[in-house]
This record gives sequence, structure tokens and C-alpha cells, in this order.
Amino acid sequence: MLNCNRHPAEDCACEAEDAPVAAAAVETSSPGASVSNGVMSREPHLPDSPQGHSQPNTSHLPTPESTTRKFSSTTKPFPVGEERVNHVRTPHVVVMVGLPARGKTYMAKKLTRYLNWIGIKTKVFNLGEYRRRVTKLYKNHNFFRFDNSEAMQVRQQCAINALQDVCHWLKTDSGEVAVFDATNTTLERRKLIHRIVVEEMGCKLFYVESICEDQSLIESNIMEVKVNGPDYKGISAEEALQDFLLRIEHYKRQYQPLDEEKEDHLSFMKIYNTGEKVVVHKHEGHVQARIVYYLMNIHVTTRSIYLSRHGESMHNVEGRIGGDSDLSNRGLQYRDELAGYINSQNIPNLRVWTSWLKRTLQTANKIEAPQERWKALNEIDAGVCEELTYAEIKEKYPADFEARDRDKLTYRYPRGESYEDLIARLEPVIMELERQSNVLVVAHQAVLRCLLAYFMDKPLDTLPYVQVPLHTVIKLTPVAYGCNVEYIDLQIPSVNTHRSKPKIPGSLDAVASAANSCNTTANSGVGHTSSVLDNRALSS
Repeated sequence: MLNCNRHPAEDCACEAEDAPVAAAAVETSSPGASVSNGVMSREPHLPDSPQGHSQPNTSHLPTPESTTRKFSSTTKPFPVGEERVNHVRTPHVVVMVGLPARGKTYMAKKLTRYLNWIGIKTKVFNLGEYRRRVTKLYKNHNFFRFDNSEAMQVRQQCAINALQDVCHWLKTDSGEVAVFDATNTTLERRKLIHRIVVEEMGCKLFYVESICEDQSLIESNIMEVKVNGPDYKGISAEEALQDFLLRIEHYKRQYQPLDEEKEDHLSFMKIYNTGEKVVVHKHEGHVQARIVYYLMNIHVTTRSIYLSRHGESMHNVEGRIGGDSDLSNRGLQYRDELAGYINSQNIPNLRVWTSWLKRTLQTANKIEAPQERWKALNEIDAGVCEELTYAEIKEKYPADFEARDRDKLTYRYPRGESYEDLIARLEPVIMELERQSNVLVVAHQAVLRCLLAYFMDKPLDTLPYVQVPLHTVIKLTPVAYGCNVEYIDLQIPSVNTHRSKPKIPGSLDAVASAANSCNTTANSGVGHTSSVLDNRALSS
């Protein structure tokens, strides 16, 4: 068994997997992906622990290899945010490099979203926004001519102002990683950045250069993002395209790519054609290593990600958390409706991912698509509180019940997990989702809260309260700088398991309001659909 890489083995209380038995640990007979009865099982190399989940009894379903259980008494009692999972000792500045329309802003925003999701305080500083504040009204491509001295002075001052804001944010607002999103295409500009960031501020510096020679990708990016941006309001798409292509030509005349010989002292990575090839030069430290690994995995392929909780379970009906119960009658109805809906969509190259718990396996077993079982998708481990109602937890562990209400993100159940632990466990899932095309994830409330918070760029303190209703399909379609979100209610009534943040920590009021309500809809037909556009900061 692997020890957690964040705490001493003798008092680690992190748990990488979920199951109904408190204080049980799982060891599998073979690590990594395996296949049983035609169904792939994934067991990523994740932080393990001495306690946690047992394997569900799923002999009647296609499941991975059998497991063994053993008990351990080691735990951290009442662990509420004693340590940060990802601590950044030295602030970092990530500097984007590349010609316009090469996906720099797309990468910058995705990287910022990822780092914030794993708990590293990150912010983008987009130079285009500084330039627009000063110039107010963009006229045409001539503003970017290298021989336009007046405009060059304005652009240089905007860069200095942005870098000063970067330094101020890192110094006074507890910032950890600032992303400077601009072209930064000359040696002179990069020397200026190095002087301010490294020599004057003492921060670490990492460059990310995006190189793209695929003209179809470039024009697609221009048409999707740039022609609808603030520089081209009231201008036809064709006129905007031609003007932007001329803007790129001005940049090409003075473009100096990052050079391993002339700039050997710099740490950087080069990404060719949105991930076809990656070159890494002298990256150092865990922050830069995570940046490299993340950016190597993202792609721009059009796809959709479907999320669904399992159907209503018997534990849901009884108000119990965790465990490994079967579906209720209404849960079985949802299983049939979900299969009918997904099968009717004819989604190309769809893959279905589930956890290893019975309720997700039963929910997905009629869907006609290749399926994979992920232990990492198991529900958050409630430790000693597994299979208890909230009222029982309040009675048995009143201090814990109140502590979790005060800080639900960092609170860790005794012999269980916190939401921070869950995010760490789900990081390999996010990396794989970024590489995939169309995927349906059938999982659990806390797990899907974490995934939704990532894709919708939710602040971490709101993550534990994201609403993920039962018997609803959530369709995510990544777009430029954001995500389209669509909620498809399949119209099978269920209990409401959402517990809002109580006004008084330790109060059962929020529990009672959830327990006394059902997710129901009066609409008829296959399902009721509502859409939300989370497409932030479309301008660059």
C-alpha cells in the first residue's frame, strides 16, 4: 500500500477511495488499469492511507478484481485545516509568449482555473485589457506597427503598469501565481520582465510559448474569439478577420521565439500546434512541474462532458451519508430513463466512467457504450460517520458536526476525507478528462461538486455547496475561455440531498429543509432542459 505523500505515514488520515465500512482500507491485486468481464477498471496512482473504504459487493455486475480489507487505528482526530495541500513558498509569475491567435489566453485562463482549483491562489493579468483602458477606441492594425513610435510607447507603458500590478498582487494580496498574458515576443520585453520579476521582486519566472503554424486553427481561433471581441464591435466578421491577420503580420516582423542558447538562464516550455509537441527547458520546483504536466494534457477538440449522479439510493431515502446501498425503486426508474436518453443521443465515441460503488454501477448498466470503473470517483469518505444520518452525527460527534459547518472545504472526517483531499484524489480524473472526447461520468454528489467547480471556475469556498440534484444530467461543453452548462431533468422524482450552508454552524435546519423536499417537475416529455453560459472574460 502506498502512503500519502502529504502527511507522515504514522498520522495520515487521507483516504483515496470510498466505501461503506469506516476505518477499512483496500489493497488491489494489481495497480493501474485492468479489465474484467469486458469493463475497464482504473486505479490511478493516488495518495493512499491506512483507513477508508471497502470494496462493494458487486458480483452480479461487471467489476474489477477482488480486494482484501484490513483495519487500522491510525487517524487524525478532528482535523480541520491544519495544513495546506499545495503550499507555494516563492511566488511565481507565468509569462505567456507567442503571436496573436495562438491560444495564449485560452491556456492562461485554463491554467489559472486549474491552479485555483487545487488551492494555489492564481490570477491572470491580460495586457490587452490594460491597452484598451488607455486607448479606449481601437481603430485598425496600424496601432501594432513596430515603426509606430507613439503606439509603441503606449504599449510599453501598459506592460510596465501590468507588471507593477502583478508585483503588487503577489506582495500584498497573498497571491501565489500570477499569469502575465501578452505576446512578449521580443528579447527586449523578456529582459524587462526578468529584471522586474526576478531581480527586483525575487519571484520565480516561467515562460509558456505557444507556437502554431496550422492556418486552419489560427483562423478558427480568430473567428471564434477575436472578431467578437471588444476591438471589433460594429465591424463585420470579414473585415475584422482581415484586420487581425494584418495585426499578426506586424508582430511577425519583430517576433523572436524563446531561444535555448540566448536565453539559457530562463525556465520555459514551448507548445506546438496546441499540444502536438512540447519542449521543456529547465523547469524547476513542484509548481512549474504541475504547470508543465497540466498544459501537456489540454486540447481544443470539440466535445461534451456529461455528469450524472447515481440514481436515488436506499441510503438517500433514509437520509444516510456514504455507504454502498442499492438503488431505490425511483433510482431504478432513473437508470432506465438515463439509458434511454443517452442511447438516443448517438454521442460519437462516448465512454462511460463510474465509481466502484454499487449505486453508480447499477445506474450505468443499461447504457450502450464502453465503460470504465474509477476508484478515484468513489464518494468522499465520511470515515467514522459513514452510513449515519446528520442527526446521528450531531448526536455522536457534536464538535465535528459544528466544525464541518464552519469550514466544509478543509474539514476532514475522522478516519475519512476532506474536500481538499477529494480534489487531490480527483486530479488524475481531471487530467484524463482533458485528454478525452465525449465522456459520461456517473458518480456522487461530492465528487461531481469538485468536477463542476473545476469546469465552471467556482471559488473553492463555494465548492462544497454546489448543487448537484439527483436524476439530472449536466452537460458541459467547453468553449473559448469558459463552458456552456446545460441541466437536463429526466423527470423522475427523488429526495433532495442538498444541504445548504447553515446560518448557525451545527444547526440541523438545513438538513431538515433538504430532507422534507423532493426533486420533482411538472413538465412532460423526455426531460426538462435549462442552460447556463459560464463563458467568462470573452475578450483578450
